[in-house]
Amino acid sequence: MQIIITGGGGFLGQKLASALLQASIPFDELLLVDLKMPPRLSDSPRLRCLEADLTRPGVVEDLISDRTGVVYHLAAIVSSHAEEDFDLGWQVNLDLTRQLLEACRRRPGIRFVFSSSLAVYGGTLPGTVTDATALTPRSSYGAQKAACELLVNDYTRKGYVDGLALRLPTICVRPGKPNRAASSFVSSIVREPLQGDTAVCPVPESLRLWISSPATVIANLLRAATLPAPGDARSLNLPGLSVTVGEMLETLRAVAGDEARARVSQQHDEAISAIVASWPGRIDNQRALALGFQADDSFRAIVDRFLTEDLAEAP
Repeated sequence: MQIIITGGGGFLGQKLASALLQASIPFDELLLVDLKMPPRLSDSPRLRCLEADLTRPGVVEDLISDRTGVVYHLAAIVSSHAEEDFDLGWQVNLDLTRQLLEACRRRPGIRFVFSSSLAVYGGTLPGTVTDATALTPRSSYGAQKAACELLVNDYTRKGYVDGLALRLPTICVRPGKPNRAASSFVSSIVREPLQGDTAVCPVPESLRLWISSPATVIANLLRAATLPAPGDARSLNLPGLSVTVGEMLETLRAVAGDEARARVSQQHDEAISAIVASWPGRIDNQRALALGFQADDSFRAIVDRFLTEDLAEAP
């Protein structure tokens, strides 16, 4: 069996690939596809890397074969970039997803794991969001992800794929460099001060976020490969932690002291705040937990794990 990861050269793609190569899931080839691939992350003979533009005609069709058993579709234009470049956002985030689903349709039975986002929500939300809460995106990125969820569910209903649309929490703490995601600051306000650098917080400290550590998100993506079909509703919110930005900064102080906390300055950014504040800060975990997905124990545990496992990867 072959497993494919689109966006395989990115942060999550590389983490997922490493985890798959160590997992007990049986496969004979792991194919990572991205515009640019980093140095080979493993010498495993099961790993193959392909640099390719998936939006070019014919590329997607050539990827999917009779050997393909699982497709992790992680490739995307991130939130702020999708908002700035309307056409590119729809081309990559929606059109490419439809092309992949069509390619999989020709070989029914492929488990198609789509990485969705909390950006599918927006506006006035209930105090606690559930999987059944109506999708009301307030950004182009959120609209693109919501449209893809409908596609995944419909292709699954028709028996063309065995789909899952997983709404990932905001991932914190990401190692590496900041990206163009509106949520990039969520990691920066912890990662940079722990390295002795300054960071800017563009949102109020009262803002509540739904977050998960990289390791827990990867464990949940692994679970998605072998999860028994969870009924008709194939979109679900992955478990996370509900914390305010202020609570995160106080945890930073508790871990690294007043000097580290002082490295974070407040500088309001209306565009970023408008996007991130539209996302839910509390989500009912019950369905996802019952399906075997995991949640982190605490934000302190997330920071401690970053210090012991990921700090070396930060810039």
